[in-house]
Amino acid sequence: MGDWLLIGIRFALYLTLTVLFGLSTFGFYGLRGDGHGNAIALRPWLVASAVLSLLLSVGWVVLLASSLAGTPAWPIDHEAIGALLTGSAIGAAWQVRMVMLVLATIAAMFASGRGVWLGVVALSSTFALAALAWTGHGAVDEAAAGWLHLAADILHLIASGMWVGALLGLLLLVSRPLARVDSAHLGLAHRALHGFGMIGTVVVATIVVTGLVNALMLVGIGNVVVLPTTLYGQLLLAKLALVAAMLGLASLNRFRLTPTFKRSIAANDFGSALGALRASLAVETACAVAVLGLVAWLGTLAPPASSGM
Repeated sequence: MGDWLLIGIRFALYLTLTVLFGLSTFGFYGLRGDGHGNAIALRPWLVASAVLSLLLSVGWVVLLASSLAGTPAWPIDHEAIGALLTGSAIGAAWQVRMVMLVLATIAAMFASGRGVWLGVVALSSTFALAALAWTGHGAVDEAAAGWLHLAADILHLIASGMWVGALLGLLLLVSRPLARVDSAHLGLAHRALHGFGMIGTVVVATIVVTGLVNALMLVGIGNVVVLPTTLYGQLLLAKLALVAAMLGLASLNRFRLTPTFKRSIAANDFGSALGALRASLAVETACAVAVLGLVAWLGTLAPPASSGM
């Protein structure tokens, strides 16, 4: 039961942090031209994800400390938590994340449009998300290999956060009721879709390269053939299948649905094009959420390279 609670809270923390970071950055590159900053109600999303991230971080450290000490999660083992926070890199990273999340929460309350406060949210959430790398396998490696693995994990987290945040931002843009859609909103939605199509290339390339680095370090070339026979391998293969589906949907959006949407705006008949984009983005977002769940689960299992398979 404790393992499932830890996996669940890891998943929720990954989700809220990626939403916080991804949406705050999307506010800059995805909402260009939105002078009033109200195309998407960013503030409620940012405040909610920041507050939830704070609460989940507290719950996570309690569960992790009890798991490492072999004690029940309740009553809270203050001694185990103190040892974790003061005697490990995980604890130091947790403290950094908490400071950054407090800052992000305060800034999110004042964030409007693409101003300074939104920039503070984006910057602080970058550090908060990057701190998650110390909760994964990359923090266990030593020497140069450890730093390489940790750097790959950080870049992987940031690129993934941008992808998830963009998906949510785009989905919110195309999901506005037709009665509230005007030409300015349509133009903004198209610019956001087209803009992420270009930024997405860098994001996907980063995810692929860092994913390969992580796979080499966690799996090892010699263990590839036995992956389907292990739980770790089965979850990893499921994750790769979902990412492949996301790439296919992203290509569909960029090369077919977005150009069709542009033509439908010119013809003033955009209802079906918006519906197709909404459905595609919803499925892609669901795949992303499932990937985060698998990542949270994988982080609690011993990878093949560590078990000497």
